[in-house]
Amino acid sequence: MRATYGQRRERLSHEEVSEASIALANQLLTLPIWNFDYYHLFLSITEKKEVDTEFVMSILQGKDKNIVLPKMSDNQSLLNYLLTDNTVIKKNSWNVPEPQDGIEVPPLKIDVVFLPLLAFDLQGNRVGYGKGYYDILLQQCRPNVIKVGLSLFEAEDRISDINPGDVPLDFCVTPQRIYSF
Repeated sequence: MRATYGQRRERLSHEEVSEASIALANQLLTLPIWNFDYYHLFLSITEKKEVDTEFVMSILQGKDKNIVLPKMSDNQSLLNYLLTDNTVIKKNSWNVPEPQDGIEVPPLKIDVVFLPLLAFDLQGNRVGYGKGYYDILLQQCRPNVIKVGLSLFEAEDRISDINPGDVPLDFCVTPQRIYSF
């Protein structure tokens, strides 16, 4: 499934990704998630044609929310830094844009996590890149943290190879609709 959805994304033009990302961000506005303070947001890997999260960031900034950005660590966990005017963003060896340092935010403080994914199913299971960074983060967060997947494509009926440590989504948003689990 990773290969299939990676190829589907590869066939998209940058203009198609941008238009779909705007539509997705507009869909997000209708979710019941805007009464919280701390929102964890991944920064897009443009080379992999991920959802462009700049539009989501603009919404969060417009609503005066605290934006938490991830940085990959060596032990497969994410360090979480508050986005400030002084935050320096650089791409790591996998082309993932991430903060270099800053004010660290403990996972228990995060209210909403926006998750990158390649595919998802109608039960809220997601397929990521296979490294487990977000599953580890979600296990460190409060049990009631809201998990929102961002996808350029619609749901699969079922993902068959779910691992015990995989944490299902609460919502997944696509350019066309919102899935609630």
